[in-house]
Amino acid sequence: MRIARTILAGAVLLLAGPGLLAPASAAPAAPTPETALGPVTKLPLPRYASLKTDRVNLREGPSKDHRTLWVFQRAGLPVEIIGEFETWRRIRDSEGTEGWVLHSLLSGRRTALVTAPKNDRNAVPLRASAADDARDEARLEAGVIGSVKSCTGTWCRLVVALPGKRGDVDGYIRQNRLWGVYPNERVE
Repeated sequence: MRIARTILAGAVLLLAGPGLLAPASAAPAAPTPETALGPVTKLPLPRYASLKTDRVNLREGPSKDHRTLWVFQRAGLPVEIIGEFETWRRIRDSEGTEGWVLHSLLSGRRTALVTAPKNDRNAVPLRASAADDARDEARLEAGVIGSVKSCTGTWCRLVVALPGKRGDVDGYIRQNRLWGVYPNERVE
């Protein structure tokens, strides 16, 4: 039985952001005691990636013969790669659900999901600069996905596509308000 799961998110905008800057590349983190190298890619495990398409089957095992557990329906959704087997990658989503997907359905493009503590309905500020007193570029609800351009270990530069024709918002958000980057991780 296939179960479709759609993650809906919205953004509450205050101001239009500045234009996009050239994207920065994120090199894989060097292995630490908490990480290992994947047996197939030789890249660190765990590591973050994102879904390439709007339809990705999450399977209970590493083959198309295994049952589909979920159907992700959101391109760009961040996932954590926690295992590798041939052309399959074991992933975990922001809710802790784990399963296997074909590697060709994943992208190395870094995205992140805005998070909020339980019972906190307040929107998260996306700032004009990496400072708590900087003006708001937008206020983002939990569940909004943005492209990660860089992270300092405390702040991340995030670009969020806006609904309608208003363009994208480029700003800074506290790193601990994102799922898709590790605590203290630096992304360049």
